Amino acid sequence: MANKTTNKNQRLTQARVRIVIMAAILICINVLASYFHSGLDLTREKRFTLSPATVKLLRNMPEVAVVDVYLQGKFPAELQRLQEAVRERLRSFKDIAGNKIIFHFTDPLEGKSESEQKQIAHDLDEKGMRLMELKDPDEEGYSMKVFLPYALLHYNGKEAAIMLLENPPAKTEAEKISYAEAALEYKFASAINQLSRSAKPRIAYIVGNNEAEGIKTIDMLYNTLPNYYHLDTVDLAHSLSISSAYEAALIIEPTIPFTPPQKLKIDQYIMRGGRVIWNVNSLKASLDSLINSPQFIAMEYGLNLDDILFKYGVRINNDLIEDMQNVPLPRTSNGGSPELFPWIYFPKLNPISDNPIVKNMDFVMSGFSNSIDTLKDPGIKKTILLESSKYSRTASSPVRVSLGMMNYPLKNEMFNKPYRPVAVLLEGKFHSVYQNLLAPSYLRLLDSLKQPFKPVCERDNKMIVISAGEIFSNGYTAKDGVLPIGYYEYTGEFFANKNFLLNCLEYLTDSSGILEARAKEVKLRLLDTGRAKDEKTTWQIVNVGIPIAMVLVFASCYFFFRKRRYEIKLNTTKS
Repeated sequence: MANKTTNKNQRLTQARVRIVIMAAILICINVLASYFHSGLDLTREKRFTLSPATVKLLRNMPEVAVVDVYLQGKFPAELQRLQEAVRERLRSFKDIAGNKIIFHFTDPLEGKSESEQKQIAHDLDEKGMRLMELKDPDEEGYSMKVFLPYALLHYNGKEAAIMLLENPPAKTEAEKISYAEAALEYKFASAINQLSRSAKPRIAYIVGNNEAEGIKTIDMLYNTLPNYYHLDTVDLAHSLSISSAYEAALIIEPTIPFTPPQKLKIDQYIMRGGRVIWNVNSLKASLDSLINSPQFIAMEYGLNLDDILFKYGVRINNDLIEDMQNVPLPRTSNGGSPELFPWIYFPKLNPISDNPIVKNMDFVMSGFSNSIDTLKDPGIKKTILLESSKYSRTASSPVRVSLGMMNYPLKNEMFNKPYRPVAVLLEGKFHSVYQNLLAPSYLRLLDSLKQPFKPVCERDNKMIVISAGEIFSNGYTAKDGVLPIGYYEYTGEFFANKNFLLNCLEYLTDSSGILEARAKEVKLRLLDTGRAKDEKTTWQIVNVGIPIAMVLVFASCYFFFRKRRYEIKLNTTKS
């Protein structure tokens, strides 16, 4: 009897020891997991794998980056998903950078009085962070709740606001969250990369041919580009050349013909490695022409750029794109209030390439636009960045533009020239349009000025040619003042024009490759609702019945082998 009691006590002691050991192991695993974060990315699009450029950036961080994430609080399921995605992305950054990445989530408005909240909101707005509202379900139905989908990065003695959730048009809530998840790596890595620079890249805004200036360029030239670049104005008429110190040059909507010396300055800037964004319209077309008349004739500017662009691999056609996918124009009829009518001359342009400049980008709004033809040149790679829709066509110069077109219904089958290119990226070794054309005396003059003529690019180069009208212009109202680039005041929509401008410049000026992270995509794999409804009972049985059956089988096996073992042990004892 004493032996049985002793054996029973030993078994109990052993059981308790096993439980303690298992508990200690679980605690150790959880503690280690909190310090070491790793995983295996089995997704097809590698959504959890950082790009090589991002990894290189994080491994070479000289200072500590502190990230304050303001997306904190109780949110609907979709926002909770984004909140967790931000946490996971920052953890993956920390896995590479170690203690050089510090982040925490906080709600800056929590526990503050109404007056304090207003002051905090004002301070955050000055940093580029604006409060947003969402419907918050409660016992009485719905109430509006403010939240802040931003993060504030502190690095290298500077700080940058990072917008975590944008509001692209024509997307469902699930698509917006997936879009935001896909952009997290690029947004955080790009912000770190920008703040790590000791000096901003220098870019030139070319003038001298009546380029876009004045109130329509305030957001571009004063509110946007100076945040990322050191921007100078270069007058071709009064400059000997375009300095190679400028990493890129902008030529935006010129209206006066270029002279041969001006073209030579641009050509040689490109041959020496300078990158150019050409935003050129071949026809004179503007809404201002409809102020005093219901129609006008769009005629050619005659900019004298055909030969130089042809040499680089493209041709801007003398036509206007007409597109059924467009932004509407307000018009007053019969003395009533203004109504919105489709305006086929203002196309919504499709970003169709997998190039990181436009991958995952929304529509780009355009004014009067021309089509672009790409020319066969094996040494130049052409990538179409923006194009018209499936239901588009072109009208060759001279084009009569009339408000009367709004009075007639248009059918899709009338638009039979789909997908007309409007923005093209050119990459390769460009050849000078003036090769073998300059007199020997002029070549000697250039040598004496220490500006020797370059017949071909010293290395592979890039440029972007755009034929979309007013794509980088901002609106203006007496009530709201200067409007952001890409905001259409008549519908209240935001388009991706500003992102397109910044992405183009980043692609041309930044050699780090961080922009490649923009090409990452998080695909929505939604349930087939029809099939889910038809197979509802089957999957209920599978999800509920099979686990229960497995537990019963396991329990039966356990008791069978336990009984078997003790029977064998009992027989051995009796023997």
